Amino acid sequence: MSTRIVLAEDDPNQARILRLYLEREEYSVVVAATGSRALAAFREQDPALVILDLMLPDLDGRDVCRVIRAESDVPILMLTARSGEGDVMSGLDLGADDYVTKPYRPGELMARVRALVRRSRLGAEAATLVEYADLVIDPDRRLAERSGVPVTLTASEFDILLALATRPGRVYTRAQLLDLVVGFRGDSLERTIDAHVRNIRRKLGDDVASPRYIATVVGVGYKAP
Repeated sequence: MSTRIVLAEDDPNQARILRLYLEREEYSVVVAATGSRALAAFREQDPALVILDLMLPDLDGRDVCRVIRAESDVPILMLTARSGEGDVMSGLDLGADDYVTKPYRPGELMARVRALVRRSRLGAEAATLVEYADLVIDPDRRLAERSGVPVTLTASEFDILLALATRPGRVYTRAQLLDLVVGFRGDSLERTIDAHVRNIRRKLGDDVASPRYIATVVGVGYKAP
C-alpha cells in the first residue's frame, strides 16, 4: 500500500502540480481544498504526512494545524506564500515540523517530504530506552514520558529531545539539529530549531534560567546539561 499524504491546498493549479510531483514519488495523495475538508481527510486517511497551506477557505491553516496537533503527532509541513521569519516561527510554535515558502524548488520540497515521511514510518534507529533525569524516551515507539506521564511531542521535537538526551553534555549546533530533523539544510532557517526547543521546554516545564533538560550554549546551540 502506498504512503498516504493529505495535501491541503485551495489553488487548483498549485494542487495539481504538487500532486503530480508527489505521485511521481509514489505517494497516494488526498487533496483538500478547504480547512474543514483537510481535517476530515486527516481523520479518515491516517496519513504519514500533512502538507498544509495556511490560506485556506472556511478554516485558516493555523487553526487546522492546531487541531491536528491536539489529536496526533503526524508530521506537518506548512506550505505558504508568507515568508517572514515571524510567520515561520508562528507556524512552528503551533506544532508544524517544517515550513516551505512559495515559490518553492520542487526537488528540495520532495526531499523534505521524504525526510518527514521516513521519520513518520521508520522511527529512530536506537532500539533501547533512553533515560535522562526523570525522562524515559522510547525510540522504537516514539514515546516520551516525564515521571511516568506521557509528553506529547511533534516528530521534530521528539528527534531533538532524543538526540540531546542520548548524549548528555554534547553540544549540538543549530545546523546539526536542523540536519537531524529535516534531513538536510537547504534554505531552512536555523532559527526554526529555537522554536522547536522553546516548545519542548514549555511541554516539559523546563526553566531556561536553571535548565534541567535543555541548556542553551550561547553562540553555539543546545545540550542536555
